[in-house]
Amino acid sequence: MKPKLLTTLPGYTLASFRADAIAGVTVAMVAIPLSIAIAIASGAAPEVGLVTAVVAGLLISLLGGSRVQIGGPTGAFIVVVYDVIADHGFDGLVLATLMAGAILLMAGLLRLGNLVRYIPEAVVNGFTIGIAIIIASSQLKDFLGLDAGTMPADFLPKLAALWDARDSLNLTALAIGADALILIVVLRRMSEKLPGLILAVALASAAVVLLQLPVDTIASRYGELPRGLPMPSLPHVTVEGIIELLPSAIIIALLAAIESLLSAMVADRMFEGRHPPNAEVLAQGWANIGSALFGGLPATGAIARTATNVRAGGHTPVAGVVNALTILLVVMLAAPLAGYLAMPALAALLILTAWNMSEPEKWSGYMRAPMADRLLLLLTLLLTVLADLTVAIGVGVAIGLALQLRSSKIEPEDWSQPDR
Repeated sequence: MKPKLLTTLPGYTLASFRADAIAGVTVAMVAIPLSIAIAIASGAAPEVGLVTAVVAGLLISLLGGSRVQIGGPTGAFIVVVYDVIADHGFDGLVLATLMAGAILLMAGLLRLGNLVRYIPEAVVNGFTIGIAIIIASSQLKDFLGLDAGTMPADFLPKLAALWDARDSLNLTALAIGADALILIVVLRRMSEKLPGLILAVALASAAVVLLQLPVDTIASRYGELPRGLPMPSLPHVTVEGIIELLPSAIIIALLAAIESLLSAMVADRMFEGRHPPNAEVLAQGWANIGSALFGGLPATGAIARTATNVRAGGHTPVAGVVNALTILLVVMLAAPLAGYLAMPALAALLILTAWNMSEPEKWSGYMRAPMADRLLLLLTLLLTVLADLTVAIGVGVAIGLALQLRSSKIEPEDWSQPDR
């Protein structure tokens, strides 16, 4: 389970470094606004997303099993992170992330990485679409500029609160959000190597500042972002806290393992490579422990940023190291500039991220799947949106495995009541 970085360094050339460096900087330009937006949507401070992108992203690239995997905070964690912060505060999230990291380390050492492939695909697709729906709905307040106060965590009450606040619609905020959304799509179609995300968000935010538009920015809502990283520290650990947060830690660990391995598989197809899954799970464990020590969010391999890395020419973990160091440099030298980012533009970024997470190009394939798979996907989706992610994954996996056993046509052994 040797890290891929060590196996790729022999024969590494200056030309290879040049390609990795360009890719790493390109990915950083995508990761900076996205990490901030994910942190805000999760109920955390904006700088927490950048801390996670630096610490976890660096550890995943240094220790991971994929040549081109890029790690950091991802949209898949927004729902569970928001719930943990709401119920246990940010300190509770840090402890849950630390526990998740320890669980991932144990899973990697026990070589359980291969077991993730037994989770039914319909379950993964169902809760991914469900998470995308929740993320998109959580961004409507900022995208529309609504004055709705603190939003409920649950989906249906949230929709009701948004409807109640409909009279406070800010057309200027809506215009900024819509312009950012259109710009992201147009720039991405012009060139996949172009850092369209940060250009679109920056241009929309510049319009807000220069024209002094009545639109919220990060600085107006959260204040100026601090420069540099916080000092590492251990969270307050109690037996009661561990017991209370164990279900959340397991979900965080499961999501980290699933998304990182899915991302690594996507990278393998794009790069014609092969990753050792247990090395990848171990890297996610160390990354989440490191993120927790620096007060960051849960982290995993990010499919969109990994794909951007490959398209930009990255071909070894050095690109991921450059990505993390570039974000650190921006945090140290230009963090206050992030305060000018407009909230509707960041909301547009996350709405588009949610749309891409749901993979609409695959929906027609889902509809042609066997009836059992369609029902399992729908059940997992509904439980994710209307109930709880823990319940959705638990019920979905249990039913999915039962369906797999039934389809395997394994006959039960004869059984007779023993004489007593």
